[in-house]
Amino acid sequence: MTDEKVTERLAAVVRSELDLSSNPDEHEVRKITAQIVYRETVDEKYSLRDKECLIRDIFDSIRKLDVLQELIEDEEVSEIMVNGFEKIFIEKKGEIIEWNKKFNSKEKLDDVIQQIVATCNRVVNESEPIVDARLVNGERVNIVLSPPAINGPILTIRRFPKEVFTMDMLIQNGSITSEAADFLKAAVKAGYNCFVSGGTSSGKTTMLNVLSEFIPEDERVITIEDSAELQIKSVKNLVRLETRNAHSSGCEAITIKDLIKTALRMRPDRIIVGEVRGAEVADMLQAFNTGHEGSLSTGHANSSYDMLTRLEAMYIQNAEIPLEAVRMQIASGIDIMIHLERGRDGVRRVTEINEITHGENKNILLNKLFETQITGRDYNLVKVGQLINTRKMNR
Repeated sequence: MTDEKVTERLAAVVRSELDLSSNPDEHEVRKITAQIVYRETVDEKYSLRDKECLIRDIFDSIRKLDVLQELIEDEEVSEIMVNGFEKIFIEKKGEIIEWNKKFNSKEKLDDVIQQIVATCNRVVNESEPIVDARLVNGERVNIVLSPPAINGPILTIRRFPKEVFTMDMLIQNGSITSEAADFLKAAVKAGYNCFVSGGTSSGKTTMLNVLSEFIPEDERVITIEDSAELQIKSVKNLVRLETRNAHSSGCEAITIKDLIKTALRMRPDRIIVGEVRGAEVADMLQAFNTGHEGSLSTGHANSSYDMLTRLEAMYIQNAEIPLEAVRMQIASGIDIMIHLERGRDGVRRVTEINEITHGENKNILLNKLFETQITGRDYNLVKVGQLINTRKMNR
């Protein structure tokens, strides 16, 4: 009998003897699992180490995330990608590799998915097959079921370091220079509205967390996210809001757009919008333009310029408003744009910092403050311009 079959058989025995309806704690589950494993393998040639591995695997299948639990506990794993129950890929130290373990069945993967969504009050099924969720520790989860997912349930988990990054750590990692860091620190303190752009896994959420270090302690901050993952520690008066998907049971969706509107009634000093992807861009810019100085947000783009065109497109697609008016909203609402990229060496870097200004004919101009100069394999973020709008700095 294979190890997988043994684990599956013993797990079935544990479930049959364990009263899950009484909601036993982890210590009790582990204790009963150990008793059953030692009892059922007394006549089999298993070493003490083999039995401890069996206990761990069975416990993980009952109370944790089954085969994924080992990856969740590995701090070097930054991404977990499950492509159906038989294929698991991981990103470790910047390299994507196929893992040597898999789920025993599609049903077991389905159980893990339902366990994840249940902990954050989400629903996913064939009628609602796509959902963003999070683990108990806040790590981001995306789930896609059939019919969109052809090769089985797709589960993607973005891991976050247990240690919250600071600006000093980004400087040490080579993600930003001290000069650029000092500028961003001063800009956030002074109340400049900052927008962070970048591709997937470029470090946008990390940068939001880092920038929040410099928000004055006496300010009230409201965060708005699809799935709560910001780890803001320095703000005492903090309100965290999270969207909700529509449920087939009759619960209506609560969107980022809805949350921005209600946040404006909650007396915020600053609003942090985790990411804008569509219609909520109009409300985000309204918030930025209505006295909430020092607000922050992010978006997906390949450069600061591309981010501006995306913001314009998202706004126009969801509102009948002239392009000139949209550009005025953007130029008035966003002060500083910070762009991040992930290099081939796996390091996430700030590659440009721009000031947004009004140009002639109601155009938006990018006043480049810092840009990356590449010499061989060296990346140097160099100051190339001066801030034009110094009013907030000089207050």
